[in-house]
Amino acid sequence: MLSTQIGRFRLFALAEAVSWAGLLVGMFFKYVVVHNEIGVQVFGPIHGVIFVGYVLVALALRGPQRWDVRTTFLALVASIPPFGTVVFERWANRRGKLTVPAVA
Repeated sequence: MLSTQIGRFRLFALAEAVSWAGLLVGMFFKYVVVHNEIGVQVFGPIHGVIFVGYVLVALALRGPQRWDVRTTFLALVASIPPFGTVVFERWANRRGKLTVPAVA
C-alpha cells in the first residue's frame, strides 16, 4: 500500500478519518461525560500530523494524476469535515481520478 502514491493517499485518507473519529470521541468525553481532556490531548496531535500528511500527499498526487483545480480543491476541502477524506477517496476512485498512469 505504501509503495505507490495512490496507496499512500488511500492510507492517509483512511487514517485521517479514523483520527477524526478518535478526536470526536475525545471531545465527547471532554465536554459531555467526564470533563477530562486526555482524549483530546492524545488524539489532537495525532489528528494534526495525519491531517498535514493527507494534505501533502494530496498535493503530491495532483501532478501525476493530472488533477484539475476542481479535483485538487475537493481533495483539500474533504480534509475539513469528519470522514470527508474517505468520501473523496471513493468519489475519486469511481471517477477514475486514482489510476496508475500508463507508461509511455
